[in-house]
Amino acid sequence: MDNAIFVGLSRQMLLRREMDIVANNIANLDTTGFKVESLIHKTEPAAPAATLGGPRPVKFVGDDGVARDFGQGSLNPTGAPLDMAIEGKAFFQLQGPDGPRFTRDGRFTVDPAGRLVSQGGLPVLDKSGSEINIDAEKGEVKVGSDGSLSQGNERIGQVGMFAFENLSALSKTGDNLYRNDSNLTATPAEDARLRQGMLEGSNVKPILEITRMVQVSRAYESTAKMMDAQSDLSRRAVERLGRAQ
Repeated sequence: MDNAIFVGLSRQMLLRREMDIVANNIANLDTTGFKVESLIHKTEPAAPAATLGGPRPVKFVGDDGVARDFGQGSLNPTGAPLDMAIEGKAFFQLQGPDGPRFTRDGRFTVDPAGRLVSQGGLPVLDKSGSEINIDAEKGEVKVGSDGSLSQGNERIGQVGMFAFENLSALSKTGDNLYRNDSNLTATPAEDARLRQGMLEGSNVKPILEITRMVQVSRAYESTAKMMDAQSDLSRRAVERLGRAQ
């Protein structure tokens, strides 16, 4: 009976983590370029709490990481010339303070030094990994589907779009950014296309997330009832043993 309670506790801990992830998905429903996440489950065999009866080993449930759906979000027009959205499986590359960062958030601006930067002030890099400079006096920036930038008849650079053979190489670092934690190299994404004056919306499906939230809540309540029943059964067994003596 003690084993059932311990397994129930491990299940509740997992459900709390899953609820946090679902709530975060819903909170980022309107976040540009956000990718929906889900919890991966695993079983962990362990020695039982008691040696009398029951399965050996007892299998607890645990957190095995977070899965991320990098599917395409909807492209929403903004009309801002430096807003850019990627159509395809690719990322913008930014220069972070401790190495490159990758993002699908194309809300770009020009900083006082004339560099094309992200909302967080990180320089946007071109195909060769260099910063992109824009001279405001040369007029409006035009962006081609291949990422090429031009002002008037002058080509001033090309926004890099990079892809990974395996997206599990990317880990989340906050602020809608990802870091390459593997030995895989980001390569130019030849099939991706850039859309000027548009932003990619979140790929969160609100109805699905609300349904998941209800399911997690009900599973938590069901586990709590099972644990209460097991605890009550254990208490009554001890009381009967005490009376028998």
